[in-house]
Amino acid sequence: MNVESSRSYMDDLYSTDPEKCLASIVCIKNSVIGSNRQKQSIIAQVTVGSLAKGTAEHIDVLISNGVPEALLDILEEDNERLIDACLSCLRTLTQQSIRVNFTAKHIEKLLSYAGPEENLSRQCCIANMLSALCRGLPEQNLLCSAGAQHVLLTLLNVQNSAVRLPTLTCLAAMCFENRNVAIEVVNTIFRSSESPNIFVLLLARDKSIETLLETAKCLTNMCRSGALAPNDSMIVYRAMPTLIRICQPDHLEVHRATAASTLAYLTEVDSSLQQLAALSNQLINALNDLLSFSTASTKIAAFTAFASIGANDEDIRKRIIETHRLIEKVLEGLADQDEGIRLAAVRCLHSLSRSVQQLRTTFQDHTIWRPLMALLSGNPPTELLIAASSALCNLLLEFSPSKEPILQQGVVQLLATLTAKPEPALRLNGVWALMNMTFQTDQRLKSQILTALGTDQIFRLLADSDVRVLMKTLGLLRNLVSPRNHTDTMMALHGSQVMQAVVLVLEGPHSPEVKEQALCILGNIADGERSKDHIMANEDVLKKLTDYMTHSDNSLQTAAIFCISNLVRRDEPGYPERQARLRDMGVLTILHQLVSTVNDNLLYDKSYNKTDKMNTCLISLLMDIYFWLT
Repeated sequence: MNVESSRSYMDDLYSTDPEKCLASIVCIKNSVIGSNRQKQSIIAQVTVGSLAKGTAEHIDVLISNGVPEALLDILEEDNERLIDACLSCLRTLTQQSIRVNFTAKHIEKLLSYAGPEENLSRQCCIANMLSALCRGLPEQNLLCSAGAQHVLLTLLNVQNSAVRLPTLTCLAAMCFENRNVAIEVVNTIFRSSESPNIFVLLLARDKSIETLLETAKCLTNMCRSGALAPNDSMIVYRAMPTLIRICQPDHLEVHRATAASTLAYLTEVDSSLQQLAALSNQLINALNDLLSFSTASTKIAAFTAFASIGANDEDIRKRIIETHRLIEKVLEGLADQDEGIRLAAVRCLHSLSRSVQQLRTTFQDHTIWRPLMALLSGNPPTELLIAASSALCNLLLEFSPSKEPILQQGVVQLLATLTAKPEPALRLNGVWALMNMTFQTDQRLKSQILTALGTDQIFRLLADSDVRVLMKTLGLLRNLVSPRNHTDTMMALHGSQVMQAVVLVLEGPHSPEVKEQALCILGNIADGERSKDHIMANEDVLKKLTDYMTHSDNSLQTAAIFCISNLVRRDEPGYPERQARLRDMGVLTILHQLVSTVNDNLLYDKSYNKTDKMNTCLISLLMDIYFWLT
């Protein structure tokens, strides 16, 4: 037996094979003959190796007593057998569910044992250690700064799955949601070629299924991190077809589930990849077939894949929903005891609920809202609550038949409660759903929503650190004061609060997109017959409107002029007084300047594009106001 090149004899000591165990004992005996130091070292390594394979308590004792650091220090020794034993122990420790704190120096030392000249045992240890080590952003950056990508790409050439698979796993982990590291890996040159070309070779059909899956995962993570474009040939022609093929029923369940999960992540945010995946007639049926298995991870993978590929395209969603018993399986998933399955089923439901047609037909036929409301009312975990409330937002759209029965279940108070949650996603979903409910609804429901929220909570939402929450709150207020036949009533009841909210936003350090929404609310208020008085009575608001008429941002300028147009419109009670007041504030002078600017641009600048600089709507408003004030 060649001891130096063998797979670690320390591991063989625990083998159930008597011959391997005997050979390991002989190696240990030979290594300690005539050396007390070697005897002590071997005894220590055997003890540590045994404890490292023990219980969680054993692992904690080793970690708390600094054993990993001691093992890393021993790697500086020049005894080959001792180094092999240390590497074996370190591999076992790193594969536990605890973190071993490696420094850059430690990583560089470990990488030195993975070179082409090293034996398979060492290469395997290092590959497994690094793949177990890479658990987050700090480890990704640490490995990259130590040059791990160069060593790992070299290891991919080792014709041994025990080395190649953990190497691919590590590279995939390094590229996961880390753009900088992913770009470094993609740009790494190996044998005069960039690294993705190596992965293309590993996607050949003669490679094992495990190798194909890990390689496709590497390319997927590179794509999602932005290091590879979604339309890159390696994604479109190699990774995706490989994943779709492995999803088919002629492969093992575990492989199909892994392929479906990776495919879901690859297609999650890119509509072109979603459409490309759906081109395969077999994929949707293959994913539906996966839902027939009892394994939780398999069902989760299938639901997640359906959610991804149906996220943006109406035709794809229709094909998914029309798949045999798919909706029934989603409903079964919503009621499953496994939290992961419930979450995946809700996310699938959320994706499918983006279909206007299906909201009116399939969702109504199967009363989807019932199990969804049951989930929301049952104190679910936060992640499940976020997903379920996201789906609920779509079911509360104006054209959804589910809206009325959901309202009867007391959903207004539930949503108002969500807006006060500490999680931004829950606050967003709560106010988003309320905004959807207020669109073209009756005044009774609008007042109910305002009462449930309360003035204090509305102001808290307008001061929210998440701009998405702020935008949806402004959308909610905008719906509350429209259409015109509701404006006067709503402002009579809640006018002071609405005006305070608008001023708060206009005076805050917000983007033009946010302030535009506040000005649009003023435009709606100015459209009412009596609600105009709330604006005319506020000198500060009128001054802001005149300032925004000359703002450099076209959207803000247009919104302000729209509001002024509604204020000075003729044949409405009090219009002469309003016109006179605005003339005194210099509005007519501003209009002269704006109209002159438009005419000069049209006359002298042949390349002038009035759609880009002053759109047709704005010009029409200017002319109307000018006509009314002169």
